[in-house]
Amino acid sequence: MNAPRARPLGQDADDLDMEEALALVKDPRGAADPGRGHGTPAVPAPTSEGESRTHAPDSAEGDGHKASPWSQARTTAERAARSVPRRAPVSVSLDAALGLVLAAPLSALTDLPSFDTSAMDGWAVAGPGPWDLREEHVLAGHARPEPLIDGEAVRIATGARIPRDATAVLRSEHGRLDGQGRLHAIREAVHGQDIRPRGQECRSGDQLLPVGALATPAVLGLAAAAGYDTLAVIPRPRVEVFVLGDELLTEGLPQEGLIRDALGPMLPPWLRALGAEVLAVRRLGDDAKALHKAITRSDADLIVTTGGTASGPVDHVHPTLSRIGAQLLVDGVKVRPGHPMLLARTKENQHLVGLPGNPLAAVSGLLTLAEPLLRILAGRAAPEPYTLPLRDAVHGHPYDTRLVPVVVRADQAVPLHYNGPAMLRGIAASDALAVVPPGGARPGQELELLDLPWALAGMGNA
Repeated sequence: MNAPRARPLGQDADDLDMEEALALVKDPRGAADPGRGHGTPAVPAPTSEGESRTHAPDSAEGDGHKASPWSQARTTAERAARSVPRRAPVSVSLDAALGLVLAAPLSALTDLPSFDTSAMDGWAVAGPGPWDLREEHVLAGHARPEPLIDGEAVRIATGARIPRDATAVLRSEHGRLDGQGRLHAIREAVHGQDIRPRGQECRSGDQLLPVGALATPAVLGLAAAAGYDTLAVIPRPRVEVFVLGDELLTEGLPQEGLIRDALGPMLPPWLRALGAEVLAVRRLGDDAKALHKAITRSDADLIVTTGGTASGPVDHVHPTLSRIGAQLLVDGVKVRPGHPMLLARTKENQHLVGLPGNPLAAVSGLLTLAEPLLRILAGRAAPEPYTLPLRDAVHGHPYDTRLVPVVVRADQAVPLHYNGPAMLRGIAASDALAVVPPGGARPGQELELLDLPWALAGMGNA
């Protein structure tokens, strides 16, 4: 992404205490134009969409535990990942290395270029012109050409080996042939012109990239040019996704109190974009025994669950973690949406991130807890933080951080509609999430932005 982005977001009425909701209704800044369509930037209006049964009570003080501040929760996730011994590097082919992190420096195995080459189509010439033209062509990939003597020229292709004693390459558009077949320069050929000398880019043994560099398409091209067939990389952290909830359908239209599962299709590609290898997506329903069995039998580095993180009659994540003796590292976060998210250490070198079941709340948990943990496990560098000014005022929660879908317009962060915890319509049109501090933000205020994977350069399965 070339420029930072940010956007302001409003507060959903059902995400607030009753007193807060009433205050929001009275505040005209919370009103949005009902005529605006999908993806239209605006300060969002209050909605009736609250956080589902997967969400904890609105007041962190009433949860029976102390929720973590948003930034502290992210730091805890990073620290948890650093406590895990890094897996041994693996050697993979270049076509399998995209999006992985180098576990060893990339050093040149040869000079680049490895011989003097022509940078242009034209003629290799020796000495001053005009030149007698040989009746041969020097082509890329062919054997070493015969040396030239002063006053001689030979046709040459881009990338071909320069004949010994050639002094320059005269570009095709800079030369002409007379009736006797002699070559004349329309523009003077300076000594060394359009010749790429051996080792111009690097010498054998030069370090091209350090440990920790991300294998982008350009890096793979550089590695190939430098003579590599394989690369030593940090393996992807392995993730299993457990989708909870009896109310979820995997196909067809919502009906009879049943809804479509949005997280099953959304989470795997998002996790891959964060550097993970997704081993499986398993739909377990609201079955405590199935959840217990799935967690205790998983060999993944990270388990991601969706739903069931609150304290309702079919919310089985907390009881299951307690039953297996897991250590809760984060139990609730002061962020809206998504405050009942959690992070636990289930066994040695394995963690579990519990996401709320509402889609936008789950995205909040993904970026708050899963992203920093997976980034460290994958060996990736932290993204450079940046801010953008808000175009409009943003309502905030009195005590909690808010993550707001935004688009970037003319170097400003603009809020989007459809930002309730159960909604994906806003974030599907967004570039980033704006981090709104407690109390909200005014127009022009600089806010930190969290980029979304599709706002960055495409990395395929990276």
